[in-house]
Parts: sequence; structure tokens; C-alpha cells
Amino acid sequence: MNFVIRFLLNGLAVFLTAYLLPGVDIDGYGTALIVALLLSIANAVVKPVLILLTIPITIVTLGLFLLVINALIVLMVDYFVTDFVVNGFWWALATSLILSIFNSLFDDLSKDRKGSSR
Repeated sequence: MNFVIRFLLNGLAVFLTAYLLPGVDIDGYGTALIVALLLSIANAVVKPVLILLTIPITIVTLGLFLLVINALIVLMVDYFVTDFVVNGFWWALATSLILSIFNSLFDDLSKDRKGSSR
């Protein structure tokens, strides 16, 4: 059940990100769910390989190259989903940053508050 809620919240994060950024366009919430699913798969499969291949440049840039990898993942999903349009690298970078912020907020809101007085 927790997986379904997290999946729906990730779709909401994609939808809100497309609403906030003028360089990102999405047709509807269903497309946002597809994008969220593909982003999850790409982050689980493709991203570790890219990180492994780019360890030297990541070390030299003190980890900032990971932002480039995140933007490339967003552009890859843009290539595969026709109803999801990202207008260039910088919009993909902004999309990955805002998605990270939204997902962090949603994770904080969905955690059980152990030890809190209710």
C-alpha cells in the first residue's frame, strides 16, 4: 500500500513540476504517472551505470556532475514519452532539482512521526 501512495505522490510531483516550469509540458496526470514510473526505472537501472562510468569527473567536480546525470535521465525519459516535453538541458536540470525537492517534501510528510505527541 505504501508503494502505491509513493507512486501517486511521485506522479503528483512530476505534474506540479511541469505546472511550475514553463519549459516543461505534460498532457495530464496519467502521463505524469508514466513519467514517474520511467524515472524510477531509469534511476534504478541506468543511473548507477552512469555514475560508475563517470566516477573520475564526479570526483573532480566534487559531485556536481551528478546534477548533469540527473538532467540526462530526465531528457532520456522525455525522449521515450511523447506527451512529456522538456525544452533543453537547462529545463531538464531545473526539473530534476524541483522533483528532488517535491519528493523530499512528500517523504517528510508521509513518514510516521514516532515519538510525537498526538
